[in-house]
Amino acid sequence: MKLQRNGRSKALAIGAMALVSSLSLAACGSDDNNNTTASGASGSGSASAAAINCGKPGALIAAGSTAQGNAIDLWKTTFGAACSGTTINYGGVGSGAGVQQFTQGKVQFAGSDSALKPAEVDQTKAVCTGGQGIDLPMVGGLISLVYNIDGVDNLVLDGPTAAKIFDSQITKWNDPAIAALNPGAKLPDADIQSFHRSDDSGTTDNLTKYFSKASAGAWTYPSSKTWAAKGGQSANGSAGVAAQVKQVKNSISYVELSFAQTNNLKSAAINTGASKPVAATAENAANTFAKAKVTSNGAAGDLTLTLDYATKDEGSYPLVLVTYEIVCDKGNKAETLDTLKAFFTYTASDAGQKAVGEKGYVPLPKELTDKVNAVIPTLA
Repeated sequence: MKLQRNGRSKALAIGAMALVSSLSLAACGSDDNNNTTASGASGSGSASAAAINCGKPGALIAAGSTAQGNAIDLWKTTFGAACSGTTINYGGVGSGAGVQQFTQGKVQFAGSDSALKPAEVDQTKAVCTGGQGIDLPMVGGLISLVYNIDGVDNLVLDGPTAAKIFDSQITKWNDPAIAALNPGAKLPDADIQSFHRSDDSGTTDNLTKYFSKASAGAWTYPSSKTWAAKGGQSANGSAGVAAQVKQVKNSISYVELSFAQTNNLKSAAINTGASKPVAATAENAANTFAKAKVTSNGAAGDLTLTLDYATKDEGSYPLVLVTYEIVCDKGNKAETLDTLKAFFTYTASDAGQKAVGEKGYVPLPKELTDKVNAVIPTLA
């Protein structure tokens, strides 16, 4: 693997193919030596018992990315069942709103599919007394281009063609550009109905970063959490756009893979320039994550990733995202700090990553989760 490193308390106002191959999670003592062993760490809700260090009981409030919603639901259920007296409340409001709530001091951590920008880092210093917000990669995923076309089961798209579809430059499913990528497919002479996110979304940000790198100039907008292209219809959150594609014939949108699987939606393969189109699978996304580079936003504990959206490597799916848990490196709320560390220690563990891997996410490379686990004890 080529992961490399390039070099809150003002009181809260209102309460990342290296698939994990071994799953030995050692039990470790909590402050009161009250370890709880919880089965249900796997996506099936059984097997793979994990010894969870619960820390002190507490209530964590968090908000942000809808892409990681299914992962957080699984993690908080397992953690809460193991740790009596602890609750994790997570609001899937979108990455942009989650970061805003964090900088306003309303949540203990935020989930974002994009790392903090410099201006946002500066804003976090008002709530992270003596420190700043840092990005901890926790949820690996891939963005599926999901579609609903009768009789088409194996749609192939490439960067330029997908960008033109989402910018209303290509408006028919039997357009020559789509037909050239899908020889033999019975593409209908039907209008394309594209759906995009209405909320500020890290999934949108990652999709548009892909278009910027891989569309050969067809995408003329800056990458952003806010949708800027022409045409199409909008819906709120990953669940919202997935529901629209499921209901509307001849439609297309973009969601994290777990939402595609939950809604039984078909995902397009991507022609990257490799010898054959790359399917939207966790294994293929893991190949891309394995080559990510770790950078920093200026804080020692920050683990921002640089992803290669334009990869042409065999079996590397380019449309990936990582959801970061944004947290203060210093200045966290004292009464919930222990709970925060315990929850993150579980989510970054082999068992935690394997659990969400069984729900359509991509377990982060072990080399990366080792870095995350080195940062968690330093949170103050």
